[in-house]
Amino acid sequence: MQQNAVVLLGRILLALMFITAGYPKLIDPSGTAGMIAGAGLPAATALAYLAGLFEVVAGLFILVGFQTKIAAYLLAAFSVFTALVFHSGAINVPDFPEGANGLLTLFNGLMMWKNITIAGGFLVLAAFGPGAYSLDARSAAGKAVAA
Repeated sequence: MQQNAVVLLGRILLALMFITAGYPKLIDPSGTAGMIAGAGLPAATALAYLAGLFEVVAGLFILVGFQTKIAAYLLAAFSVFTALVFHSGAINVPDFPEGANGLLTLFNGLMMWKNITIAGGFLVLAAFGPGAYSLDARSAAGKAVAA
């Protein structure tokens, strides 16, 4: 019982990050679209909206434990992709002091490792499941009763 409560808490914490990051992209995608365009990807505004929608929907799936394995694998891949594409390089803002750019580069590297670490959490969730307090567990229990 305690283990299932801890898994639920872990799912809530993982989900909140993506729900709260995705929702603003749906309201105003301009900042994210700028990052996407800066990385050289096409259709930046459309990709920003898609990223926001993906983060919100996949985050909600993790939150309630629905199709958890699929959502967790997709969020792990998304986290690694964003780490490598958006957070792996040096930051060089024109007219910023060298020390400021160095600090921004340090923060960017921390963001990269944060995303990679989150991917690890999602892989564990995909491998071991969402726990008893999830829609997936209710669905499995219903199927077992029906059989």
